Amino acid sequence: MRLSLLALVAFASPAFAADAPNIVVILADDLGYGDVKAFNPDSKILTPNLDALAKAGARFTDAHSPSAVCSPTRYGLMTGRYAWRSKLKNGVLGGLSPRLIEANRVTVAQLLKDNGYHTACVGKWHLGMDWQLKPDKKVTELNIEPREQVFNVEYDKPIKNGPNAVGFDYYFGISASLDMVPYTFIENDKVVANPTEDRDLAMFAGKPGRTRKGPAAPGFTAEGVLPALRDKAVSYIAERAKAGGGVGEPAGGSPIQPKKPFFLYMPLTTPHTPVTPSKDWAGKSKLNPYADFVMETDAVVGDVLAALKKGGVEDDTLVIFTSDNGCSPQADFPALLKLGHNPSHTFRGNKADVYEGGHRVPFIVRWPGKVKANSEVKALACHTDIFATCASAAGAKYPDDAAEDSVNLLRALGLRTGAPRETLVVHSINGSFGVREGKWKLCLCAGSGGWSAPKPGKDEAGLPNTQLYDLDADIGEKTNLHDKHPDVVKRLTEQLQKWIDDGRSTPGKPQKNTTPVVIRKK
Repeated sequence: MRLSLLALVAFASPAFAADAPNIVVILADDLGYGDVKAFNPDSKILTPNLDALAKAGARFTDAHSPSAVCSPTRYGLMTGRYAWRSKLKNGVLGGLSPRLIEANRVTVAQLLKDNGYHTACVGKWHLGMDWQLKPDKKVTELNIEPREQVFNVEYDKPIKNGPNAVGFDYYFGISASLDMVPYTFIENDKVVANPTEDRDLAMFAGKPGRTRKGPAAPGFTAEGVLPALRDKAVSYIAERAKAGGGVGEPAGGSPIQPKKPFFLYMPLTTPHTPVTPSKDWAGKSKLNPYADFVMETDAVVGDVLAALKKGGVEDDTLVIFTSDNGCSPQADFPALLKLGHNPSHTFRGNKADVYEGGHRVPFIVRWPGKVKANSEVKALACHTDIFATCASAAGAKYPDDAAEDSVNLLRALGLRTGAPRETLVVHSINGSFGVREGKWKLCLCAGSGGWSAPKPGKDEAGLPNTQLYDLDADIGEKTNLHDKHPDVVKRLTEQLQKWIDDGRSTPGKPQKNTTPVVIRKK
C-alpha cells in the first residue's frame, strides 16, 4: 500500500510525545535568591519580568544548584549527574580547558535532539571545548589557565568537542565566564572574530579592578555581550516558530508542516563579573552597578519571553528559569546591605560556599495550561533535575546509565506520579560536601568550604569538622547541632557514601565509579 506524504514525513521523523512542548531553559550567572522580588519581597531591585514569569508559573522556594560555582553546576544540568562524579572535584574550568563532559555521556540536549527536537545553546558554555593548540603547547585541564598559556591556542582554527558535539544543532556564545579569555564570540565550532588583541576588561563599573588579560577580538566589549545573546535567542525563537516549533500547524504556505519542537538552553553571562551594565541601564537601580546589571538581566529575560509570545508559541513552551549558584561577593555586599538589600536573602554565605547562600537559588517553571499559575512548590529541587523533567515533558526515554542524579520535577508539580525529590547533595568550590534530608543539613567540613568565613584553612582552628543544621528552626545555619544528633550525622554520612558507591542517588542499576570520590576534605 502506498503511504501518503504526511505518513512518510511522520515515519521518517524521530519520535516525540504528541503534546511535547518547546523547552527554554534560562540560567542566570551568579544571581542571588534575594535579588528577585518574587522570592524576596524585601528586594530593593526591580525584577518585573521574572516576577511576571513566577506569577504565571510555579516558584520552587527550596531549589538548589548542585554546586556553589559555575562549571560543576552546568555539568549537572546538562547530564543530570553530580559533577563530583566526573574528573572535576573542585573549582571551575578555564576558557581554554578541554571538554569536561565524557564522550559517551548522554546530555539533555542530545536526548531531545534524538527525539525530534531542534536544539540550540546561546550563551556562556564553561564546560570545556577542545581548542587546537600550537605545537608543543598545552593548556590547564581542570582549572583556569595561567597568563603564560593564553596564546597557546590556534584561535583561527576550528574547535572540537564543544556544544555541537554534545547535542546542540546550533551554538553561539563565549567559552567560559566573561572575565576569562578568550574575549570573543564563538558560533558553532569557530570564533566569530579572531582574538588578535591582548587586553583586559573593566571588572566592576566605576572601580579600578580588571579582568584577566589575554586574547580579545577587535571591538569586543563586555557591555555588548548580553545584548548579543539576547538578539541571537530572540532570532532563534522567531525562526523556530516559523518552522512549526511547538504549534503543530501548517506554516509558511507549505501544505505539510510537521511539528518540530525546539530546545533552547540560554546560559546568561550576567550578573557575573565583569559587572558592566550597558549605558541604558547604568544607574537605573539607584543602588550600585550590580543591581543595575540584575535589572538588565531581567529585561533580557522579558525579551525572550516576549519573543515566545510574538512567535505564537508561548502556550506551547515549557520555560525554566534559575541561577547557576548564589550571588558573588563581587556584587559588593557591604554597599548593598547599607541600602537594605541582601542578595543572599536570609541565608548564610554566598557563591562558592556549602552554606545555603552558596547554592539556594531562584527557580521558576512556567508551562501554560499545565503548571498552576502563581503557585509555590516547597519540595526540594536541583539543577540536575532539569534533565529528567525535560525528558518527561518530551516523552523521551533515557538509558539507566544516564541522569543518575536527576528527579522529575513534574512530580512535585502534580503532573506526573511518583515521589518528588526528598534528598540532595551540594558541593562547595573546594569540594566540601553538604547533604540535605528534610529539615536536616549536614556539612562535612569545619567552615564554609568557600569564600565566606570561616574560610578553609584560615578561620577553622578549633571548629568541629562536622556541621549539622535544622533548617526549619535555623535557616541562617547559626547553631551547629552535630553533637546533639550523632545518629543523624551517621545516617546522612552513610547515605552519601552509598550514593557514591552506587554511582547514583536515584533508583536504578548501580553504576561504576570512574574516578575516586573522597567525602571529607583533609
